[in-house]
Amino acid sequence: MSNSFTIDQKKYLEQHILDAIPFLGKNAEGQFTTNSSQALEEEELLYGPPVDELCKEEKIKYERNGLDVWDEIVANAAKDQFPESSDAFRYKFYGLFHVKPAQDSFMLRCRIPGCKLTSTQLNGLAEIAQDWGNGYADITTRGNLQIREIMPRDTVSTLIKLTGIGLTSKGSGADNVRNITAAPTSGFDPQELMDVMPLALGMHHYILNCRDLYGLPRKFNISFDSGGAVSVCADTNDIGFYSVRVGKGQSVKPGIYFRMRLCGITGHQQLAFDSGLLLKPEECIAISAALIRVFIENGNRINRKKARLKYLVDDWGIEKLLEETEKKLAFPLLRAPLEISDPPEKKQRQAHLGVHTQSEKGLNYIGVVIPVGRLLPDQMHALARIADTYGQGDIRLTVWQNLIIPHIPDAQIEAAKEAILKAGLQYKVSPISSGLVACTGNTGCQYAGANTKGNAIELSRFLQNKFELDQPLNIHLTGCPHSCAQHYIGDIGLQATSCKVDSQSVEGYNIVLGGGVDENRFIARDVFSAIPFSEIPSLLENMLTIYLQEKEGVETFAQFTRRHSVKELHELFALNCHA
Repeated sequence: MSNSFTIDQKKYLEQHILDAIPFLGKNAEGQFTTNSSQALEEEELLYGPPVDELCKEEKIKYERNGLDVWDEIVANAAKDQFPESSDAFRYKFYGLFHVKPAQDSFMLRCRIPGCKLTSTQLNGLAEIAQDWGNGYADITTRGNLQIREIMPRDTVSTLIKLTGIGLTSKGSGADNVRNITAAPTSGFDPQELMDVMPLALGMHHYILNCRDLYGLPRKFNISFDSGGAVSVCADTNDIGFYSVRVGKGQSVKPGIYFRMRLCGITGHQQLAFDSGLLLKPEECIAISAALIRVFIENGNRINRKKARLKYLVDDWGIEKLLEETEKKLAFPLLRAPLEISDPPEKKQRQAHLGVHTQSEKGLNYIGVVIPVGRLLPDQMHALARIADTYGQGDIRLTVWQNLIIPHIPDAQIEAAKEAILKAGLQYKVSPISSGLVACTGNTGCQYAGANTKGNAIELSRFLQNKFELDQPLNIHLTGCPHSCAQHYIGDIGLQATSCKVDSQSVEGYNIVLGGGVDENRFIARDVFSAIPFSEIPSLLENMLTIYLQEKEGVETFAQFTRRHSVKELHELFALNCHA
């Protein structure tokens, strides 16, 4: 039997192909071609979108992976020069931010997995700040550390030293999975359901060793809550794992599981919501990796303003996201209602400060107040000595910009407290200064519209001299809409904005009221707009005076504001000012 086609058969097949694929044609020699007016040129694609439609940052990443900029970092360090053009963005893959015009230098953002440091690491960071930085370090709202005013010539030395003390900065900036946070009292909190530090460390190292998990559509945050007394603000993360207990008589085996909350992005006024899943501890890292890969493949790479996970879920819905994630897993996802698990214990709002007993009898932790998160090298060395002398060399950073020194025996508590005071720091809880949170501000960030740290200290001093509160108060100051200080979860949140007084531009803030996380989760509501900072101390004084006069019982400031409408709050609190 012949395998050749007849002339009629060939004509039929050619016509069939042309009908089915209209862009195919023939040239003068009768050969199929795609290079005529009938043809469509093949487009270059990146996970679907055409490359020429990508936003600026996506084109930079497409042209070259940010992790491949090491040679340029070394070459520029030798010449003591800043990166040119696109490489300034790629430097952020190594945690180096050129923050001109605020400071013509680099800011280094580390990765402190699980918010846990050793005394040796804290000493090393102090040396980096002293030798190559501007003489201080800032604790961030991701339980992390930043060091500023590093010059190009010192970048390689800084990164090598960071690696030498067992830390890294890879992926701490740009469109990557940021510092993995964990409840800072993990492993010694009497209230916790599970020590989540191994999960946080496991997630950290998984990301470091998977090159494909760099270069996401936008940044991505992951947090682990142990069920302990100290909040890690997991509600504000793209993925927040909350440990829960399932008792007897349910459809699953009794034990400790995790609920996964998704799409926390407080700068866009959204807290994370429950995904409907009940997870075994050993499933958390796998589902995180699978979900991140779904985000990498399907997140928006054209519009930067719509590139976070929230917007993919807005388009798809939660069920499609879970279905696509499940395709990448070797185990099925268990969907279960919230009611299957026991109600969580309430967080203790000031448990991250002062002296507290640990789960192991005879040991304690001390939470140290770090005003707006700023530490001097001498203080860092002193804290490392305290951790070594009275504890076990363990230090935990918090998302409240303070830190904890654990494992201090009962007999050493008084000596440790005295050493903290000698270092120029405090451990005593103050309802106002203890809840103060501020981003870098315009002294070190090109986006900030005000000196947030300086304003925060001024506000704290003013209010502490006026009031003795019986309830903790969180005041968050952030310099721009990026909301690094998470102003929407503060009792009082201030976002910097430009104001005019007598035709002169001055620092000012928009003010939101009533925010909270965990069992008090609530996005603060906008109440005042464009208030000059010079008028804010008096305005806040009036707010607290009225609150103390009219609160019901032990009602918190947040609870007080939530039972009033925005209009009522404005009328109740406004002074004869720009409000």
